[in-house]
Amino acid sequence: MNDRTCILTRKSGDAHELIRFVAGPDGHLVPDIKADLPGRGAWISASKSVLEEAIKRKAFTHSLKTDIIVDQGLVELVDKLLVKAALGRLALARKAGAVVTGATKVEQAIRSGEACLVLHSKEAAFDGKRKIEQAIYSVKRPDKQDIPVVTLFNSDEMGVAFGDNPVVHAALLNLKLAQGFIKTVQRLVAYRDGKH
Repeated sequence: MNDRTCILTRKSGDAHELIRFVAGPDGHLVPDIKADLPGRGAWISASKSVLEEAIKRKAFTHSLKTDIIVDQGLVELVDKLLVKAALGRLALARKAGAVVTGATKVEQAIRSGEACLVLHSKEAAFDGKRKIEQAIYSVKRPDKQDIPVVTLFNSDEMGVAFGDNPVVHAALLNLKLAQGFIKTVQRLVAYRDGKH
């Protein structure tokens, strides 16, 4: 996809760095997280504060050239949709057999060089996280990229991606699937203004 331009900040970026919105048939503003809804779209930087400012300044009405109705919980809805998109990517990786769960299997995947991303639930115990971090440190080499570690979801949210099984530690084993997940996670973190 070509670069898009934020209607508020005027900064351009890749479509994965922005969020598209369209006017629904009833005039309500609709977030288009996958950027595949029909109609004219307005792009906003993936940032809660930028979205709030755009709503306040009525930037969508100007950009979409029609009166726009902004629902009360839109800012929170976008956050939920971004979480759902990230967990959907994670579920795809699981269905493809590219994820292991449990501290022991995650540690083994790191030491064998298979792990390309590690996930901890927000409830993960310090001791379990420390053992996995030690494994990451033990395989660290200057010629290899670090294994990213993500702690954004609680165990119930991760359970949604893992078939309702409570998951505390997981590792992605497929770089291509991990990169898609990382992009959705980066957009979620950016939307939360860098707050995990």
